[in-house]
Amino acid sequence: MPTARPRYQITETAVVERALDVAARRWPGEPRSKLLVRLVQAGGASLEREDIDAAGHRREAIRATRGKYDDVFGPAYLDELRRDWPR
Repeated sequence: MPTARPRYQITETAVVERALDVAARRWPGEPRSKLLVRLVQAGGASLEREDIDAAGHRREAIRATRGKYDDVFGPAYLDELRRDWPR
């Protein structure tokens, strides 16, 4: 089918074959070409969820430590730190 979109060629290596076999059990009756598309979609969704989870963990760590070290750094801490910086 003609398209202006990029196309990709994938060799069915052992790793790809294994992934396609797993996908065929999940989505029986689909041709392997469509299973590739489903695997890409599922992989992309999984990575997005991981990114969202990681961001949530970072936010939670920030919340857990917020204000915890207020007594360590005085109000002029940054000014004192920057005094030695080149200008």
